[in-house]
Amino acid sequence: MAEIARPSRARLLAVLGAGIAALAIGGTIWGVSVARPDAGAGPPSAALPDDAAMGAVELNVRDLDLVRDYYADAVGLEVLSDSATGAELGLSTPLIRLVPIDEGEAGSTPNEAGLYHSAILYPDEAALARTLMTLAETAPDSFQGSADHAVSQAFYFADPEGNGLELYVDRPEDEWVWDDGEVRMGSAELDPNSFIQAHLDGDDRSPAAAASMGHVHLRVGDLAAAEAFYADALGFAVTSRADGAVFYSAGGYHHHLATNVWQSPGAEERSNPVGLGALTLTLAEEDQLDALVARLDEAGLEHRAFGTGVATADPWGNELRVVLR
Repeated sequence: MAEIARPSRARLLAVLGAGIAALAIGGTIWGVSVARPDAGAGPPSAALPDDAAMGAVELNVRDLDLVRDYYADAVGLEVLSDSATGAELGLSTPLIRLVPIDEGEAGSTPNEAGLYHSAILYPDEAALARTLMTLAETAPDSFQGSADHAVSQAFYFADPEGNGLELYVDRPEDEWVWDDGEVRMGSAELDPNSFIQAHLDGDDRSPAAAASMGHVHLRVGDLAAAEAFYADALGFAVTSRADGAVFYSAGGYHHHLATNVWQSPGAEERSNPVGLGALTLTLAEEDQLDALVARLDEAGLEHRAFGTGVATADPWGNELRVVLR
């Protein structure tokens, strides 16, 4: 079982000195040390194809301008489309879609099922370091913490309406350790100052040229019900189990999806429509989509046509869209 803890909350400050800006945090990261012994058994196989990947996360928001400006100006995403009915932002591909709504309450509702965080994966440490510095200079109070998860180095934020956001970079795959089909992850301390100083190239603040939605982490009410949906019906493989959380992937990745009950045990279907609107899974081939639909039918799960794919929902009403890319 992986020992994975949530990063502690800490304040992000822009510290200027010796010609370089750095991040300063307080607080402690709880977790295990990051050891990398020889690997055991490799990753588990999934019913989903190896090239399955996460796509854009859709957020229902009360203040479209405020949230759009955060993702554009602070996170550095490009505004791909923008109108009164919504906005789409990304880097070479859509990552975040914002849909304004007039009902519900803005702000995180951690005891309800829904989004824990969207996790944007950067291609290298330098691109992530530049993004972190832009956030430090424009939205330092949005910082929540950081952690070395053994498979990745991650930094956590909350947007102006409380939606969780992880920005991370993977460690090389040959450093990932698999034991009996589970990947070793932890939450060792990660000092943002050291990360920035090691990877920031002078005064360069240029946005990353590309990034992807590496994974999505959800709050749910019951881990067994979540596993029945995301593993048994949808087709992900379970790659790790921790105290109050389960992690899933396809193709041997450490995780494309995670579910936890850290704050939401026993939660029922969400009552607040603000926050997660939908998460997206992308597939490459029509026969892969057909096989997924067959699994949904076998499990007795409702689904409907959506664009080039289908839409369904987990037991808490979180909409999942499976589309061809």
